[in-house]
Amino acid sequence: MPEIERQRTRHNRHAAIREPAKARVPLRLLLRVASVAGGIQFGWALQLSLLTPYVQELGIPHAWASIIWLCGPLSGLLVQPLVGHMSDKCTSRFGRRRPFIVAGAVSIMIAVLIIGFSADIGWLLGDRGDIKVRAIAAFIVGFWLLDVANNMTQGPCRALLADLTMKDHRRTRVANAYFSLFMAIGNILGFATGSYSGWYKIFPFTLNSACTINCANLKAAFILDIIFIATTTYISISAANEQPLDPNHCSSHTGEEISETSHGQEEAFLWELFGTFKYFPGIVWVILLVTALTWIGWFPFLLFDTDWFGREIYGGEPNDGKNYSAGVRMGSLGLMLNSVLLGVTSLLMEKLCRKWGAGFTWGVSNVVMSLCFIAMLIITAVRSNIDIGQGLPPDGIVIAALIVFALLGIPLAVK
Repeated sequence: MPEIERQRTRHNRHAAIREPAKARVPLRLLLRVASVAGGIQFGWALQLSLLTPYVQELGIPHAWASIIWLCGPLSGLLVQPLVGHMSDKCTSRFGRRRPFIVAGAVSIMIAVLIIGFSADIGWLLGDRGDIKVRAIAAFIVGFWLLDVANNMTQGPCRALLADLTMKDHRRTRVANAYFSLFMAIGNILGFATGSYSGWYKIFPFTLNSACTINCANLKAAFILDIIFIATTTYISISAANEQPLDPNHCSSHTGEEISETSHGQEEAFLWELFGTFKYFPGIVWVILLVTALTWIGWFPFLLFDTDWFGREIYGGEPNDGKNYSAGVRMGSLGLMLNSVLLGVTSLLMEKLCRKWGAGFTWGVSNVVMSLCFIAMLIITAVRSNIDIGQGLPPDGIVIAALIVFALLGIPLAVK
């Protein structure tokens, strides 16, 4: 018997030599593929920091500015499941995910051109008054196209990383970490770009009769966005050598690896997702309710953060003096600090969840979020009782607001 076991062991060793394990996808390839998240998030950061103030400068009332942002949730609800469903079944010779990534990136570049040059478009079509109706129409078209394109691009990017890592859970975690890292980098660069007021000097052609300094800075920032997303998209799609999906088999060859579908099964489409609601236990409904309530709190902050800085902290109004613009730029700086803490918290997330548990970490983040929003109310009340005339607010008020913006990066990372 021992001799038989030794022979069996030698046979297994020879078999292992004859059939080497499939090589894991290189980390540098995952890094290149994930880089497109930086370009996408750069545009998101500019959108979040600059577009609410800009649309008011075009003449849309403050109360109506949030209506334009309805496209984000609507496109996220409809576009991402649709694009995911279509990319799973795509038989293009360029692969399943890359055609959608390229189409989304090109759509983003077209959208930011329309947004950046909306004042010029309105001027060419006859806008001359304080309310630039034609420029507003061009802006809304570009804005909605931008939201649709962003949602169209992000899903296939994540799916491509999942295709590359397949069932290698460690590589999947690394790929997600790379994606989050580039999102943080894109956020930091985007908010830093939005906080700088001298882009019109670097791109002097952006300043003209139709476009004031604030408009020219926005236009220049979006030109940088086009360059950034074109570069990161090329780096990403050139790294992943997707093979066409065989229509006769539900498999996709990505590089040297074969993936039946992302995560081993076809992605549920919209109506299939809704159909699962009836199977949710009570605790899941409680979690969904809390998540919905926290997002009700997050959306006003995300839409009006820099506008709050310009109005409540600096006491300005759109198109009325320099205080509002200075406040918007300072708010962009606060969002950059927010992104730094968001990135650091994301890196520590796994350790925090191991130490405290995922549920407790999530609960603490919601408490921190609530305290920060209460602090914003207190800062607003204190600032409203200080008469600064046409001057700038006290440094203490500005620093307190920046600290609150920065601290909100912690719960934003946990959400």
